[in-house]
Amino acid sequence: MAKLKAAVIFGGTSKEYKLSLATAAEVICAIPEDKYEVICIGITKKGRWLYFPGDPSELTDGTWELNPDCTSAIISPDPLHRGIITIENGETSIKRIDVAFPVLQGKRGADGDVQGLLDMAGIPYVGSGPLAAASCMDKSHTHMVLDDYGIETAQWQLITQREIGSIEERCREISASLGFPLIVKPANSGCSVGSTVANDIDMLEKAVKIAFLNDNKVLVEKYVTGRKLEAAVFGYDNPFSSYVGEIISNGKVYDPTEVNQSSGDDLEIPADLPAETQNTIRDTAIRAYKALGCKGLARIDFFLTADGKLLLNKIGTAPGLRKNSVYTKLMEHLGMTHEYLLDKLLEQAIENAERSY
Repeated sequence: MAKLKAAVIFGGTSKEYKLSLATAAEVICAIPEDKYEVICIGITKKGRWLYFPGDPSELTDGTWELNPDCTSAIISPDPLHRGIITIENGETSIKRIDVAFPVLQGKRGADGDVQGLLDMAGIPYVGSGPLAAASCMDKSHTHMVLDDYGIETAQWQLITQREIGSIEERCREISASLGFPLIVKPANSGCSVGSTVANDIDMLEKAVKIAFLNDNKVLVEKYVTGRKLEAAVFGYDNPFSSYVGEIISNGKVYDPTEVNQSSGDDLEIPADLPAETQNTIRDTAIRAYKALGCKGLARIDFFLTADGKLLLNKIGTAPGLRKNSVYTKLMEHLGMTHEYLLDKLLEQAIENAERSY
């Protein structure tokens, strides 16, 4: 039986570029080679697309794009091609693809852009479609959908680019409504870059200006302290949730762009919670996943406050998939090894596409 051709797409122009490379190196090595032929497509920090035929170790050290065998490549939006077109010395050739595995994070990767291209091309892919990916990337949209579904989040306000001329007034309005402390963040961002905690009106105004350097919309949320709980959701028509894990960080600050650091290092599974609370969190994770139209996989972050209030913090449709990542470890606790998880993600992506296209 011929192997399925699986395209792993990595890199990108977002601040999570290095993290994407590190993830891709592990994913490529863990995809079952008896079932799949892996085709690697890298996107440089400047946005150039390249077919990469080299060794995954070149991703780890960042030298992949210097490989002399790299050639320009594009995903053809024409479903007749259903693959990538490589360009070398003026000559073009087509490489057919059975399924794509984007391991892109942040803008132009996990926000629906690439997913929309793959939909046009008729290529099945792992993960959520354009609308769900964009809605989960844009935290204001996430809030609006969850509010509509009665899923509680931190109190929030939005400042748009049209309001830049009245930032001082908006900050006064928001502080009067929400109080302090507040956390200010770009609405569209896959990581914490541009996020600031504000404890007074001067800090709030500065934080908003910093956030505007990273996006044209700024989200201001009531700062929440509590236990950091995690659920991993898997599936399409009938998604299921992992047991709930807890990040015991002891005040450690994580830099999501740092490849040698992971919140998975401090993940305790299962979290020390009553069975009823575990079930409530798992049910809420699935409700949120369905409400936003997520598919394939998502990591759902919660806060549990000292007074017992459960708040959904964030939904990541492109969670880290390294062996030590939070999502991977939560699924491993259910008995899914890294290799088995990746195989099932690819397998279900193909099955879902056969029902959709």
